[in-house]
Amino acid sequence: MGLTGMVFSVIAAVVGAIMYFAVTTQGTGFRLSTVGIILMIAGGIGFVISATVFGVSRQSNNKHTFDRQATDARGVSTAVHEETH
Repeated sequence: MGLTGMVFSVIAAVVGAIMYFAVTTQGTGFRLSTVGIILMIAGGIGFVISATVFGVSRQSNNKHTFDRQATDARGVSTAVHEETH
């Protein structure tokens, strides 16, 4: 999922919109406009799910940062910012 799923969902929604708004021919037994609505709904739901997965995966980067104050042997103190993976 993630970014690739978002791209495919947008493509599905665009194809569905084209089928719904621009195609005027009718098939036998089904309507292309109904297929277009289904593609737009599926594309929208897929986009929301993919964006959620993408957002959650970007947040869990396992980095830990902390600030501390270090004092050397001469009594000089400095602030230290550390990042661990």
